[in-house]
Amino acid sequence: MDRFQDGEHVRLRSRVHGTYLHADEDGHGVSLPRRGASMNAVWSVHIYHRDGPQLLLYSAAYGSYLAATDARAPPGHRGFRAVQCDYDRRHMEAIKWHAVWAESENYVVLRDVAGRCLRANKRYLSRNNGVSVDGIDDINNVSTMMHLHWFVELIPARDGLPPLPRPIGHPFPGTGIVTAVLPSRMIVYVREGADGSRITRGSFNFRGRSVFRLRKKLVRRLRAIMDVSKLVVCVEAGAFGRLTPLVVDLPRSRHNLHIVVIEAGTPV
Repeated sequence: MDRFQDGEHVRLRSRVHGTYLHADEDGHGVSLPRRGASMNAVWSVHIYHRDGPQLLLYSAAYGSYLAATDARAPPGHRGFRAVQCDYDRRHMEAIKWHAVWAESENYVVLRDVAGRCLRANKRYLSRNNGVSVDGIDDINNVSTMMHLHWFVELIPARDGLPPLPRPIGHPFPGTGIVTAVLPSRMIVYVREGADGSRITRGSFNFRGRSVFRLRKKLVRRLRAIMDVSKLVVCVEAGAFGRLTPLVVDLPRSRHNLHIVVIEAGTPV
């Protein structure tokens, strides 16, 4: 566990396939594409100390936590589903992991609270290109064990946030026709003061996935009560989830999105 440091960012690459653990754009699934440069392949480290140190991993894209479930994995996968979920009391045990490091190499096995391991599945069919949790049938089977091994790539810290992606594909966002065909969801937001207190709340219906347009809408709503030139939009995945700056387009899910607005440069 001591090789993971709270607050750092990492990528997890399958030893057997060379593919990366990836938070899917639906905001729920996890998979194994090859594009390690994507923000969806970046995970933030959260060390949980209450019952001895345990590892939590949450997506740098959506703030949601890597979790093991008791739902059977889809056809072509072994064991049970691995997903993204909120950090709340209902999912408290599902998101805890124990890291077992190899002695001489920079790879790790991640065990859930039930002793099952995070497993990379087959790479030959796209529908099998996923992640599950599974028990270890034979620790002497080299092929089986390699599917449980993950190389950890540490991502150096950077100053400031990356630029937001510009909206594409909808050149006339002000027209009623385009607006009507975009999927909608409820945005529930709260503004956090310099001392961490939550002082302004609201909600609105938002169409589409563009984080660029979402920020512009929040600027219009909050410009009278804060310095919007320093506005940072964060996603909050569950009651206990850590705040994660939202710098990618919104997940494809139409579920309500809970965000926290803070002002850059303040203590919070």
